Amino acid sequence: MNAPKLITIDPRHSAELLRQALAGKGIAADVHDGYGLALVSVWVGLVVWCDGRHFWWRTGWNATRRRVIYAWHPAVDPVRAAHRISMQYADLRAAHSGKGPLADFVREVEP
Repeated sequence: MNAPKLITIDPRHSAELLRQALAGKGIAADVHDGYGLALVSVWVGLVVWCDGRHFWWRTGWNATRRRVIYAWHPAVDPVRAAHRISMQYADLRAAHSGKGPLADFVREVEP
């Protein structure tokens, strides 16, 4: 009997599809890849990792367990993942929309 074949998906391709889906929502992002992973840099504190099978990103902190909390989504559905990530993006933007050098810079470069 033959073992099932594992289908691999290029992480950079999956990350690029996610970047395009985010762009469709008006969210600019950058894709970086290497060592079998791809990263989609979305906002301060919002980096999405991709291994070709899943996207995952940090959503919070569990103080009791002293661990980061991650959300994940299948990489075959970048449009839905972009929707979920856009909600995290909106929360982070609201939390960091205060004053300071970074906020001033963002207001200057955004259309």
